[in-house]
Amino acid sequence: MIARIIDGNALSTEIRGQLAERAAALKNKGVTPCLAAILVGEDPASAVYVRNKVAACEKAGMRSIKDVYAADVDPAVVFARIAELNADPSVHGILVQLPLPKHFDSDAVLEAISPEKDVDGFHAENVGALMQGNPRFIPCTPYGVMKMLASANVPLKGAEVVIVGRSNIVGKPMAMLLLAQSCTVTICHSQSKDLAFHTKRADILVAAVGRAKMITGDMIKPGATVIDVGINRTPEGKLCGDVDFETASAVAGVITPVPGGVGPMTITMLLTNTLEAAERTQMRCAK
Repeated sequence: MIARIIDGNALSTEIRGQLAERAAALKNKGVTPCLAAILVGEDPASAVYVRNKVAACEKAGMRSIKDVYAADVDPAVVFARIAELNADPSVHGILVQLPLPKHFDSDAVLEAISPEKDVDGFHAENVGALMQGNPRFIPCTPYGVMKMLASANVPLKGAEVVIVGRSNIVGKPMAMLLLAQSCTVTICHSQSKDLAFHTKRADILVAAVGRAKMITGDMIKPGATVIDVGINRTPEGKLCGDVDFETASAVAGVITPVPGGVGPMTITMLLTNTLEAAERTQMRCAK
């Protein structure tokens, strides 16, 4: 068996084309979708992420704002800037790139962002809405995974799903989204006993722990759908996921690659959330 690959690059390109059309329609109504990104410090990976988000925003016909601060900036300066962006009606989405320097309270920073502009979906109010099944914003990576599953026509109702990883960014919201689709969901983590016992019974396996190639082919149910959220680097400097693609693709029915899988979809769904926020603004103004 050779697994069918879900091409995140191709799906992302398709969705971004649709977003560009919707952004153009909004512009004709006098609203230009705008994303504001805040970067604190000089972490190379974070700088690349922000640069890619800003570039994707502009390519889709949206406006972007990027504020960069030194790693030792007083948190009060960042909080003041967030307050300004919250009050600016031309800004529809705000994100603060994580991780933040140690002298920041990351939770407090995320809570400072207006829930109506929290396009990452990390504010407690938005987390609660997701838990209740009525999300305002869906966290971008899980949102992208759901789009990929839909594009591949993966059956969800009644499916056994195992998620490896319990982060607030991927694991937990992923579980809520799949529960809402009537899946039976198990979340595994670093303290789970006999991980392979759980992964082998999964119709859908989502790996999101940040450990290179930890999920191997012998841990996968034949024909399963395998979603690899991890992004790691091998000792040789090559990108790889949490799944050993070579052995897994020989067993799985459907699989996502790294790179070119979930990664492009994360930024695409950030743009989607920003556009949806702008559309809500336009609808309120039109009333």
